[in-house]
Amino acid sequence: MSGRLRILHAIRSDGFSGVEQFVLRLARTQAADGHEVAVIGGDPPRMQPGLEEVGVAHVPAARTQEVARAVRRLVREVDVVNTHMTAADVAAVGALAPLPRSRRPGLVATCHFARPRGRVGPVPIDALVRRWIDAQIAISAAVAVAIDGPSTVVHTGIESRPEVDPAARERTVLMAQRLQPEKRTDVGVRAFAASSLAAEGWVLDVAGIGPERESLERLAVELGIAASVRFSGYRTDLPDLLARAGLLLAPCPVEGLGLTLLEAMASGLPPVAADAAGHVELLAGLDPRCRFTADDPESGGVRLRALAADPAGRASLGAGARERQHAHFSLRAQADGTEAVYREALR
Repeated sequence: MSGRLRILHAIRSDGFSGVEQFVLRLARTQAADGHEVAVIGGDPPRMQPGLEEVGVAHVPAARTQEVARAVRRLVREVDVVNTHMTAADVAAVGALAPLPRSRRPGLVATCHFARPRGRVGPVPIDALVRRWIDAQIAISAAVAVAIDGPSTVVHTGIESRPEVDPAARERTVLMAQRLQPEKRTDVGVRAFAASSLAAEGWVLDVAGIGPERESLERLAVELGIAASVRFSGYRTDLPDLLARAGLLLAPCPVEGLGLTLLEAMASGLPPVAADAAGHVELLAGLDPRCRFTADDPESGGVRLRALAADPAGRASLGAGARERQHAHFSLRAQADGTEAVYREALR
């Protein structure tokens, strides 16, 4: 099969986190390539404008049953259903499995997290859905190793960002992530305290929302750095924050790849990240000071302090990170790799 594809992306979501942004970018790129694309799921106010701008239809779906109904309604109009996250896998399989094979579109599951799909009671979800899935995409080698079954690695890609003069950057360490336990924001706060950068006029900007905010605010008080830590909540201007900050701190040890880290690289913002999971692939070959031992605040503090004291080193790291993003993590490469998986699944 060649030429235009009819593609349906499915997420069970009414939010706008990293996976939804991933789908928005990919769907827009596929539409620009001439494919017919529709998206199920994601926060309508944030998804619809960007999708409708390029002629991509959007169907809201916050529950598994809503995703299944939407897939069932659109199944005759698509060549490929691309699911994202386990709930959407389950919904699509429930909608497609009753159909004869000759009437089913290809089903491709993109795996975003470095862990298996989980269980329903004692039964692994993978055992329930894998026989219906024609191909799996892993967003990194770390994800490919962790999930069940074979997959093709297609790295997440993002748009290029304008170059920023390193001299214009502020003395700010930025942490932009959800305030959930697995993100280990507490390690980041402790690393900033261990760096002693607060005494030199640096500020830690924690951009994000989640259930840990109050405990993190108390932690900053306990560590004596509350006056130098800013909890700025959910931000819609992340590109501006990345363009102004002096360092990015990414302490999560379980990122499938790390979207905020990738966006920081595109912005030329020098990172200090946990040396684990997808971060290893993103930062390979860069200044070793950009990686610290996961879950070790002292190690993170040493890296922050070393780079803060070396403006030339920060500028060099930022430039190298930006070049690496351009070369290896572009939207063009992602769209081409994804399309190759679709066409192989359809064969």
